[in-house]
Amino acid sequence: GATLVVAKLDRLSRNVAFLAALQDSGAQFVAADMPEANELTIHIMAAVAQAERKAISRRTKEALAAARARGVRLGNPNGAAALVRADKGNAASVAVIREGADRFATDLRPIIDDITSAGHTSLRALAVELNRRGIVTRRGGQWHAATVRDILRRLPAAA
Repeated sequence: GATLVVAKLDRLSRNVAFLAALQDSGAQFVAADMPEANELTIHIMAAVAQAERKAISRRTKEALAAARARGVRLGNPNGAAALVRADKGNAASVAVIREGADRFATDLRPIIDDITSAGHTSLRALAVELNRRGIVTRRGGQWHAATVRDILRRLPAAA
């Protein structure tokens, strides 16, 4: 029964088919920039927004092609080296990600030990059993031999 409120109608979608499906679903929404808009107005504005999206894409592609034709090299010529020199690297972020992955592996160890004690010792067999038990990877995906290998590499050898 909730109503979706968006600041600007063109931010909800620049796709007429999506907006039509949203309207057909019975979902209620209102755009703050056009609170009085009815279905016809919304459809027209969505069609204009969709045409503008296509025009922006075309102009951008043309401008990039023209720049390439003039010999302009696109992108940062220094890559990540400029960030490292400016001491704006992502070492802290990487450290946090690693800590989380290590913690996940440690929490998973009893389950892996239980599976291996039941005779499932290959990477593929471990992956199949983890999936069968409904255990997802740290990112919520399915297990594969490679993801099991990566988890096992994070774990210290059994004592």
